[in-house]
Order: sequence, then structure tokens, then C-alpha cells
Amino acid sequence: MAPRNRDDNFMDVDSDSDISMLGDVEHRGKGKGKGKTTDKRKKDKGKAKAKEQAYTWEASYTRSWDTVQEDEAGSLQGAVEDLMARGRRRRLLAPAAAIRRAIIRHLVLLLDLSAAMMDRDMRPTRFDLMLQYAKEFVVEWFDQNPLGQIGVVGMRAGIGERIGEMSGNPQDVLKCLSDRTRLEPTGEPSLQNAIEMARSSMSHLPTHSSREILIIFGSLTTCDPGNIHDTLDACVKNKIRISVVALAAEMKISRDLCDKTGGQFGVAMNEGHFKDILFELVPPPAQRAVVRAGGPGANPAADLMMMGFPTRLPDSSPPSLCACHSDMKNEGFLCPRCMAKVCDVPTDCDICGLMIVSSPHLARSYHHLFPVKPYEAVTSMEGESESTVACHACARMFSTSASTAATSEGISPWGRYRCPDCHNDFCTECDVFVHDVIHCCPGCGK
Repeated sequence: MAPRNRDDNFMDVDSDSDISMLGDVEHRGKGKGKGKTTDKRKKDKGKAKAKEQAYTWEASYTRSWDTVQEDEAGSLQGAVEDLMARGRRRRLLAPAAAIRRAIIRHLVLLLDLSAAMMDRDMRPTRFDLMLQYAKEFVVEWFDQNPLGQIGVVGMRAGIGERIGEMSGNPQDVLKCLSDRTRLEPTGEPSLQNAIEMARSSMSHLPTHSSREILIIFGSLTTCDPGNIHDTLDACVKNKIRISVVALAAEMKISRDLCDKTGGQFGVAMNEGHFKDILFELVPPPAQRAVVRAGGPGANPAADLMMMGFPTRLPDSSPPSLCACHSDMKNEGFLCPRCMAKVCDVPTDCDICGLMIVSSPHLARSYHHLFPVKPYEAVTSMEGESESTVACHACARMFSTSASTAATSEGISPWGRYRCPDCHNDFCTECDVFVHDVIHCCPGCGK
């Protein structure tokens, strides 16, 4: 009876476990007993659980290959054209009429440096991702707004800390964002103190320039010394536009800051969405309607501003003191009014107060005021002349057969896009290049 009882006990373990029969025979032959079988059972259950629910660092990868779908022929050309079509449709949704925008912009970037920025819900942390996107934002912002200036203010330990002075040189702004040890997060943020510091730094700016504050906020609390609604009323009075990019959740005070000042508000759902809503603030915002006393039908009031185009000094010029930093330098720019030397442009002369800009910067700022009209997709070749066989810009030959892939709105099956003014045809790559880079039609020059 003893062997029989031993076998029954052994079979009870088998019935409760998920070990294969081969493993049972092996354990029986070796005589390891019940303890060894139970340990292996727990180990196998742990492996199965690990397969079902991955660790945080294992589940944080992005399956980017799932977002790209192949067509019937196994090609990715359709997916690439669909991505281009999204950008083209976004341009088509833009208002066709001319909008008054401020090309001379002054922006203060408010960074949340509180302990909440060390959360890892965004890879690698909110803080590291914010610094990375902030640097990319600064580069793109200065490329699209060469006449603008950016200052940086941090929020941590309940105070507002000035990270970088207002500057028109992107290298100075990137330098202050690159010092990671100086920006180490700690404590709680203070929206009121940071906004007051940004508002005071823009109090001397002229009325023809825009005053903007961009807040990247990752905390759900704010430690303010007073009533933040008083600060909000002061920003409305000073015509300061506040935009907020939240990394955690929406707060009522953040929404009120944007709604009452005319800014934009967004909550980042993931890393890609964070970058999208941040880069939506690169183009200059439309100015508020200000009409003359003639009534609503009168033209909006326009203020003339005085600018000076400086003379650039070469590297071989003798060293002299600059008026902005009092440093001995060879290169620089001479103010056309008082002949004072400044390091970079655009800036305001420290001696006479004249706004100093360069003519290339001024020319590059006009594409926001007069954008290139969206090209029309050619969907049919009926009635078209045979002379247009190549792209007007790059001279690449057009396809003689229509694409068999399923096309969405804004996509030409022939790969042709026509300017509504000069009626020249352009390929897909040139269409994107004209609207996103050179901002000028090669056919008509508009």
C-alpha cells in the first residue's frame, strides 16, 4: 500500500501542475520528490506571467512598423504618399486670405524644473525629453522667425529662476539649455513667480512686437505666493499671449491662462504628440483685430517702425569694445545711427535704442505674411497637352501611367501638382520643398 500512496501523492502534484509528462518521468526516475517539482512549477508560472505582462522598460518600445502598411504589390510608396498628403491637406485647411501676423516676436520659454519632471511616463524622463524637444524647438523657431528673440525661465523650488536672457542668437539659447547640471529638477513649481519674471522682462518692449510666453508644465500643483488671477489680469492688460503644453493633465488655471490671453493649450498624450503641439507654436500667431475710429469697415491700424541695417565687420578688423558686453572682439556689426558695435543681430542698440536687423532676416520673415498658395492635385490627364512631361522645378520626368494604389484626398495618381497662378506642374517632392523650405513658387515667383 505504501508504494500506491506514494504514487497517488505524486499524481496529485501532476494534476495541479502544468509540467509535461516527460518532466514527470524524469523527476520520478531521479527521485527528486515533491519539492523539486513544486519549484519548477513556480518557475514555469513565473515565465508565463512574464510573457503575458512585460516589464515597464520592455513594454515602452514603439511598434513603428505597425503604422506603415504595404500595398498589394508589397511596396511602401503608398504609405509615404499618404504621409505627404496629410501635410498637404493641412496646408489646404489654412486660411487663404492674408492674415496680419507679428514678424518681430519676443518669446519667453518657461520650463517646469520641479520634481514631477523626473517621472518616466515619457522616455527617458519628462525632463530629458523636454530639454531635447526644447532645443529642436529653438532651432526651428529661429529658422522661421529670424527677427525674434527668446528668453528662458525655470520653475523650481517655488520660485522663478532666470536661465537665459532674451537673445536673438540661437546659439546663446541652446547653450543655456545644454547645461543639464544647472537645470536639475527639484521642489515644486510656481506659475505666478515665473510668469511675473517673464512679464517684467518684456515690459519695455515696443507695441509693434508680439509678447509671448510658452509654458511646458509637467506638474499638477503650483506653489504661488499670491493670487495668480491678478497676474493673469496683468498679462491681459499688457497684451501678453500665454500658451501651455501640459505633460500630465489639464488644470483649470492653465486653461484660463490660455483662453483669456489668446494662447493655445494642449495636453501631450505621448512623445510624438508632445512634439506636434509644441511645434504648432513655431509660426507667428495672428494679431488681434485693432480698428481705427472709422468703424469696423476701416483698415486696421498700422504702426510704422524704424529699423537700421548694420555694417558687418570682418574677422580681420582690429579688435574693439562691443556696446552690449564690453568685450574686445574683431567681428561684429556697426549701428548705422550711432556707429556703436554690437555682437549679433537682430537686437536693439544699447546706445541709441535703434532696432538693428539684417536684410536677409527681414526677407525671410515675409513668407508668413504671404504664403505660397497650395498646389492643386492633377487627377485626370484628359485635355492636357503633351508638352508638359517633366517637373518644372527639377526636370524629372513624370510617370506616364497612373498609380494603381488607392489614393486619398489631396494625392495625384499621376504625381503632378499644379500652381493655380502660373499653371506649371511640379512633382511631389518639389511640392513639399516649395511649401516647407523655400516658400516661393519657382514658376511665378510668388
